Formats: sequence, C-alpha cells, structure tokens
Amino acid sequence: MGDQFLELIVFAALALFLVYRLWGVLGRRTGAEPPPPIQQPTMRPMNAPPATVVSIADRLRPTPPPSRPASPLQAGLDEIRAEDPNFTAEHFIDGARHAFEIIVKSFAESDTATLRPLVSDEVYDAFSEVIRHRLSVKESVETRIERLQEPEIIEARIDGRTAIITIKFVSGQVSVTRDAEGKILDGDPERAVEHTDHWTFSRNTRSSNPNWILSGTGAPE
Repeated sequence: MGDQFLELIVFAALALFLVYRLWGVLGRRTGAEPPPPIQQPTMRPMNAPPATVVSIADRLRPTPPPSRPASPLQAGLDEIRAEDPNFTAEHFIDGARHAFEIIVKSFAESDTATLRPLVSDEVYDAFSEVIRHRLSVKESVETRIERLQEPEIIEARIDGRTAIITIKFVSGQVSVTRDAEGKILDGDPERAVEHTDHWTFSRNTRSSNPNWILSGTGAPE
C-alpha cells in the first residue's frame, strides 16, 4: 500500500512538470485572440491561361527582327504608286523595253514622226539636231539590237505631279554609219558593241494619257 502511494506521488509530480513545460512553450490561449488572417484567392479571368504558361511562352517566343527602312528606290516607287494606283514596276519595265527598241530604231532611220510622241521636247530637239546634220552630209545609219538584258530601274521619284523613273539598259548593238556612196564611215556590220544607257522616263500622274515619255538620256559615270 505504501509503495502504491509513493508511485502516485511520483506520477503526479511528473504530470505537473510536463504541464509547466507546455505552459512555458505554448503560452496560454484565453479565447480572445483574433483568428488567423484568411488568404484571399487571387481572382483571374476564367479563360486566362496560367501565369507560368504565359511567362514561359513569352521567353520562348523569338524576338522579331527590327524593321528595315525602305530603300530610296523603293520609297520612290511607293510614292509613284500612291499617286497612280495602276502603276506597277513590272508593267513599266515592259513598256520601257518596247520604247527603247522603237526609239533606237527610229533615231537610226531618222524617223522623226515616230520619235515625236515618244520623247519630250528637249530630247526631240537634241535628236532632231543630230538627224538634220546627218541628212545634210548625206550620211545614213543602220542600227540593229542583237541582245538586250533585262532593264533595271535604278531611280524613282515624284516631282510635284510628275513621276520620274530612270532605267538602265544594257544592250548589244550593231551600228554602222555610211556615206552617200555606201562606204562605211564608222562601225562594223559583223560585230555587236555593248552599250550601257541610262534613260529617264516621266509622266504626269494626273494625265489621262497612260504613256510615259523619254525625258533624258545619259551614260553611267
């Protein structure tokens, strides 16, 4: 009986010791402490993808290259197209090629009637002066285009209402100048000579006439 009583005293002392330790570590709750804050969920549109997916996609998406400014030639062609919606570079080149062949042939044959509507007043005056001199000394010219490379537009611009385009022609031509007796003064009837010409064409974009005229000729510097 004495032993049991001693054990009860030991167990009671141990229980008091444990309660004291818990009290010191955890403190006391009186029931008046405010409840812990409630974490409000972040609202997101129903159809929005998860933020992590968008972030990864943005990182993986390639950066678009910086836009390049238009070249002066392309800017000039765009200006002409803005004034004349029917303009296309391809159609212009086809017409310029045809005009080159007709003008070269007509000039060689001194055919001013054909030249007149195809060239400007200034070009016509220059061509006519050469033709008059040729006729005065009784010389004749025979010119034949053997080959013609694809013409290349090298400059385009708008000056007021006038569209101006310079085009490069590279051709192989057989050209022979003869005197009144038919003697060859210049050229070789059996050999084509390469010519590089820069011809400038112009057109009033407000005109109902769709044809371009030759307004200047030159050679590369």
